[in-house]
Amino acid sequence: MKNINLKFILVTCLVLITSVQSYSQISKAEIIATGLTCSMCSNAINKQLKATVGVDSVSTDLNTNTFTVYFKKESKVMPKVLKEGVEKAGFFIGSLVITVPTENLKITSDKTFLLNGSTFILLSEEPKNSNGETKLRVFDKGYVTQKEHKKLLKTFAKATSYSLDNEDNYHIKIVL
Repeated sequence: MKNINLKFILVTCLVLITSVQSYSQISKAEIIATGLTCSMCSNAINKQLKATVGVDSVSTDLNTNTFTVYFKKESKVMPKVLKEGVEKAGFFIGSLVITVPTENLKITSDKTFLLNGSTFILLSEEPKNSNGETKLRVFDKGYVTQKEHKKLLKTFAKATSYSLDNEDNYHIKIVL
């Protein structure tokens, strides 16, 4: 009798664990691409981003070369994958702003938080008031223009991790 109850409990726990739906930690990304000269360039980036696993949809603003990427709820896409997609199309990111549910921002005393195994390092003040989502701009090499990155190396000289170019660390500021 005890053996049957134990099996039932284990099966029930397994079903509950696997049925819990996980939610996206990054819900949206706004990418401003550089180097575009025509609508065919935009189309190449659009195709690459849409082909990325976890992407729900992509909208494009040709006037500002901005691509807004919306993610599926169960996706766990990181900025590195978006950067690779834009570069695979033959272009570069000039600016990347990601939107994260504020509840996922478990900021530690050293101003860092983890998402999907990557470390996000906060270069600004912590969010004070929020409407459930927080926008974060990524300032690392490859997520800003080369010219801006050179300036930022001086600006963020106190953040020793900034100059290391570790692809699993993202230096971010909160966008208001």
